[in-house]
Amino acid sequence: MAQYTEYEVNQAIQAVSDGQSLRKAAREYGIPITTLHNRLTGTQARAAAFSDLQRLSPDQEAKLAEWVRIQHALGVAPTHQQVRAFAERILCAMGDKEPIGKGWIHAFLKRNPSIKVQRSRLIDSRRVNGASTEVIRDWFKLLGIPEITSLKPD
Repeated sequence: MAQYTEYEVNQAIQAVSDGQSLRKAAREYGIPITTLHNRLTGTQARAAAFSDLQRLSPDQEAKLAEWVRIQHALGVAPTHQQVRAFAERILCAMGDKEPIGKGWIHAFLKRNPSIKVQRSRLIDSRRVNGASTEVIRDWFKLLGIPEITSLKPD
């Protein structure tokens, strides 16, 4: 697996365009010389090259990842099954009725490193029984999440 980032590749490309040798830039930024050479000659990164083959567009995946982060911030992080179901609902709205593949969730998590998998933990009964409307309202005010603060009370 690659031990360099897209940022480092771009830095190496900039160094070569500023006059540094290909070999020296590759060594300095820890990028294989063939990768750097291919990128300089117009070859796309794998993620960009295969993005057209993904069922969800990069924008749709970004929105889905944002939804996951918002749910996590609210304390109700979705399960893998819920994320898959939400993605399938997006596809269904576009007229695509085919189910998502078995490895899709793992590829989605790999493409969105800001989302981490965490094991669920049991909630102490005192926390569940101590929840009241006032306590919850104060908690969400403290969080200051725009999606929550913009909601009008009933």
